[in-house]
Amino acid sequence: MKARDQTEETPMNEAFAWESVLHRDPSADDRILYGVKTTGIYCRPSCPSRRPKRANVAFFSSSESAERAGFRACQRCRPNRAKSENGAVARARAYIDSHVADSSEERITLERLGEQAGLSPYHLQRKFKELVGLTPAQYIRARKSERLKDELKRGETVSRATFGAGYGSSSRVYDDASARLGMTPATYRRGGAGTQIDYVIADTSLGTLLVGATDRGVCAVTLGDSAEKLEAALEREYPAAALTRVAASTSALGVWVEEIVEAIDGAGSRPDVPIDVQASAFQWKVWRELQKIPFGETRSYGEIADAIGSPKAVRAVASACANNRVAVVIPCHRVVRQSGSLGGYRWGVARKEQLLAKERAMREQSTS
Repeated sequence: MKARDQTEETPMNEAFAWESVLHRDPSADDRILYGVKTTGIYCRPSCPSRRPKRANVAFFSSSESAERAGFRACQRCRPNRAKSENGAVARARAYIDSHVADSSEERITLERLGEQAGLSPYHLQRKFKELVGLTPAQYIRARKSERLKDELKRGETVSRATFGAGYGSSSRVYDDASARLGMTPATYRRGGAGTQIDYVIADTSLGTLLVGATDRGVCAVTLGDSAEKLEAALEREYPAAALTRVAASTSALGVWVEEIVEAIDGAGSRPDVPIDVQASAFQWKVWRELQKIPFGETRSYGEIADAIGSPKAVRAVASACANNRVAVVIPCHRVVRQSGSLGGYRWGVARKEQLLAKERAMREQSTS
């Protein structure tokens, strides 16, 4: 009987594997990996990244086999890291996901998560941020926010959706929302005084990219022709903040940078990263509507005004787009004039045109 080649991939139940990916099942992390053909990245089933189309997925039982097939490891779920580390974080995430799914109002503490994961609170906080790209508290807020949106999409009233997402009261929703809406107006008016902003410079197909972030989220995503000009613009925007350039490879910010670069280069959809910018309620209303525009499609300024219930506010919508400070993350490039012409773009109309062309091409490829 012929001995089995040790490098040969073990046959896998792909239907089960796909279900594990769809449900982000952490219990499958130790035996299933999936690669996304359109991005060349492989992940664990529990990875928080956006779910790919089934036709674009290949399954593997080890990081070695995924890399032999030409895929590279995801920087969010780190599928090539030791399974024991990943398993502890996966247990903590599963505990959070279960509580959010059950609409539990119980406060999830770092100490309780540490007990579930088998790690000290300090070690869990550090490993969770390293592997997931978010702190446990940020992950809890993100999952509750996703649950709230899902409840509202299903037609639930705001009151029912609030409790269904585990907030307990409407005031807690608004408290949490204000925390996610970014730095306070007072902080912004003071030029970011007292705020630490780390930033990364990266090369993209559209020129130089600068991504800046506080400990709460991305506060600047800008495109230009040189790092010097982008750094000078960041200093003008936040003259009183402590600005530190960091390397993407040694910073948690690198995970967000990778997502943004992939979106710019046409290898990924809208980056799913937290945002920390100061803006008016109207601007946030417009920006949230922009984030609903499907990948590869456009809307006119008038259509956005109609969608937010302010049909006469076309110029105000255009102004909100022009004041967007986080390119691609808030996809203002997907808004065009009623005539179909591109209109303006803070980082250059030529870049807007190229972004839209890349997205259309990727959309056509994924649906063909």
